[in-house]
Amino acid sequence: MTDTGDDNLKQIILGTAGHIDHGKTTLIKAVSGIDTDRLKEEKQRGITIELGFAAIDLPSKVHIGVVDVPGHEKFVKNMVAGASGIDVVAMIIAADEGVMPQTREHLEICDLLGVEYGFVALTKIDMVDEEWLELVMDDVKTFTQGTFLENSPIVPVSSVNGEGIDRFVQTLDEYCRQIPDREASSLFRLPADRVFTIKGFGTVITGTLISGKIGTGEPVMIYPSGIKTKVRGLQVHDQPVNEAEAGMRTAINFQGIEKATVNRGDVVARPDTLRSTYMTDVEFQYLESNERPIKNRENVRFHTGTSEIPCRIILLDREEIIPGEKAIVQLRLDAPVACVRDDRFVVRSYSPVRTLGGGRILSPVPKKHKRFRQDVIMGLQKLLAQDPETLIDFHLQEAGYSELTLTDLTIMTNLSTRRLDDALQSLLSKQAIIQTDKSPKRYIHQQTLDQFKNEVVHQLSAYHTKHPLKAGMPKGELKSKFPPIMSSKLFNQLIHRMVQAEAIYQTESAIRLPEHEVRLAEDESDLRQKILDALQREGLQPPLFKDLVSQLNIRPETAKNIMMLLVNEGKLIKAKDDLFFHADAIKELQARLVAYLKSNGDISTPEFKEMTGASRKYTIPLLEYFDATNITIRVGDNRKLRKSV
Repeated sequence: MTDTGDDNLKQIILGTAGHIDHGKTTLIKAVSGIDTDRLKEEKQRGITIELGFAAIDLPSKVHIGVVDVPGHEKFVKNMVAGASGIDVVAMIIAADEGVMPQTREHLEICDLLGVEYGFVALTKIDMVDEEWLELVMDDVKTFTQGTFLENSPIVPVSSVNGEGIDRFVQTLDEYCRQIPDREASSLFRLPADRVFTIKGFGTVITGTLISGKIGTGEPVMIYPSGIKTKVRGLQVHDQPVNEAEAGMRTAINFQGIEKATVNRGDVVARPDTLRSTYMTDVEFQYLESNERPIKNRENVRFHTGTSEIPCRIILLDREEIIPGEKAIVQLRLDAPVACVRDDRFVVRSYSPVRTLGGGRILSPVPKKHKRFRQDVIMGLQKLLAQDPETLIDFHLQEAGYSELTLTDLTIMTNLSTRRLDDALQSLLSKQAIIQTDKSPKRYIHQQTLDQFKNEVVHQLSAYHTKHPLKAGMPKGELKSKFPPIMSSKLFNQLIHRMVQAEAIYQTESAIRLPEHEVRLAEDESDLRQKILDALQREGLQPPLFKDLVSQLNIRPETAKNIMMLLVNEGKLIKAKDDLFFHADAIKELQARLVAYLKSNGDISTPEFKEMTGASRKYTIPLLEYFDATNITIRVGDNRKLRKSV
């Protein structure tokens, strides 16, 4: 709201549309007193090239922001940018020419962009007689049949003599009172339609604030580039404000960014509240006015918000779409875009350039789909629903082991904070989904947990079959069997759930199934005893692993499995990968070492070597073993007893 205005003013955006030279800009000037043609070229040529802006305060205290769009065919892409975010459209048709090509295309674009409110302003009535005016009005009524303008008022006006201007304002006022308030959203978004610099102020972005609100001093991010900055100043219709909200034509002055780093089509939002993507799943309406079918992988121009991006249409369930048909398709973009579910879009051809169709975004950050996959097609059909729980359920199933945050779900569902929270609580109470983290809140689907449990059991069963002498599967090895998108934190949490349910057992080093027991075959039991005898006989100077294998003439893998089993049983101590001691020898040495340190305070390496009677290749690993097991602590070149012993 402005600092000095009425806090109860309703914020509405009016968009003009219509053919070139039908008097859009002149009408807005007659109503508001503002000439929206601001470029020198526009003045010279007498046509609107870029978007123009004005403001009107209506008698009912409705505040109108006006977006005047260009009518020339070459500038329709600017018209698309202007139509994004408007609440009501005034379709301008000149009485002396009637319905023209851009009139039709502009109406199609407004329809595709989901504009629901509008009326017709029949301009230049001072240039025609009564009989001609009646004919044109009949033509307009026929033209609007089957569109959102059907049965809407037709207001004859003259910007030259002022005839009908009061009725235009009154009609606009009546219409605006019917428009419901925008649904409250925590997601601030402003698509940039102009970027420029002001000397002494720096870079300025203007656009229609389509959701949420923003205040001076707040941090923001430019999408899709990811540039972070702060709001230095705000203006709404040339008036400084401390806060701007949805429905306002807003100018934002930024701290510390260059004009060259920001482009028209970029979106301003709070940091990390949007996701950039090169793909989007959409519900696509192919206009009946097209002359031929559109085929798979056809190159088109994608318009959403204020952006225009080349892309390819991927038809998922057919080879072509015939005029008038609607289909769910995936758009693969040449540049990233940051959008939200239910954002409207328009698709235009390359040559000749014309509007082909459009619709609404169903999934703003989808996976790359393979064509003619029945499961994919059936899944995407669920996105046509508006039920919050259905949408959340679908996206969490799709995400699998990649947890979704509240931010992700806000983008994917376009639900208000309250409605999203209510739906999540309902799904949690039904145990359809699981909350995996509190800050930030993260969620997975129950099916993902079930899938995880089944996979863990499968992997452990296979491991136990292959390694019957091992106590269990190393935790890191089990984690490697799952997709990289699964975080270690989520893996540990789900393993903990299974341990609590006694579905698996976990030690420091391994995970096993409850029914798994290590059983040695008869010949392996003999080898077990031979290994124990050999290491016990040699005391503190046992053979290295390779020498022991050679000495006993056994396979290295078999020996390693048996020795690790003995380590887990506490019969052997592993000091290094290739060095094992009999536990009795270590126990006896530890008792002597502790007694020595209690009497003498510390021990040097030579003194320890003398205590063991072993060579240096044994004494150093032994010292490091006692350090690692918290018996001793190294201080300089000596060892001391840890206080906890």
